[in-house]
Amino acid sequence: MVPKRIREQLGFSPETPIELDVVDGHLELYVNREPTKLVNGPHGPSIAATGTPLTDEDIRSTLKAVRERR
Repeated sequence: MVPKRIREQLGFSPETPIELDVVDGHLELYVNREPTKLVNGPHGPSIAATGTPLTDEDIRSTLKAVRERR
């Protein structure tokens, strides 16, 4: 578990996948983010695996906008 204060400094949420490595006797944490972009698909917004990485806030605001349209 990563404390909220540290997650906020690093810009990720509790659901964000992370990787851990031991390097020279200490632990290194990596946020595993693949480049993605939001595109309009035939059934609404979709995430494509190219472009600028989306932030958690990008995803939350997109979900909110989609839900409000329903």
